[in-house]
Amino acid sequence: MSLAEIVAFCPRCGARLVQQERFNQLRPVCPACDWVYFADPKVAAGVLVRRGETVLLVRRAIDPQRGLWTVPAGFIDAGEDPAQAARRECLEETGLEVQITGLIDVIFGQEHPRGAHFVIFYRGVETGGRIAAGDDVDQLGFFPLEDLPPLAFTTTARLLETARRMS
Repeated sequence: MSLAEIVAFCPRCGARLVQQERFNQLRPVCPACDWVYFADPKVAAGVLVRRGETVLLVRRAIDPQRGLWTVPAGFIDAGEDPAQAARRECLEETGLEVQITGLIDVIFGQEHPRGAHFVIFYRGVETGGRIAAGDDVDQLGFFPLEDLPPLAFTTTARLLETARRMS
């Protein structure tokens, strides 16, 4: 789906938008009031939780990549602190409460049309909760970095490679 199909009318005056070159690329522009649509990137946050030499992974129960594994992660809501989003997503998906202890990496790369453009990955430690698959997850577990299940995303693989180097 193109931007022209997503954004068809001006939110200021209601006129139908047209494609015009602005700031060196084609963008939806209002011919009546000159408003320009700028697509904002989607941003997600995730948390890497370790138990000794193992890392917490969740198996996706939804598409895309249903049945493959990733770290607890999800989209950041408008106005939400990214570290809080990582904590929230971990609780929703695993039942575990975590404390964020540091930033690991920010990885760019949208892997599917509904995916994030950036994923902010944090380090976290368990502080409570009861471990149980929830939200968009049908299984979870702790895995050694040297014996991982099939991974859902390149960003997850890059994060876990960073984690191996940090060990």
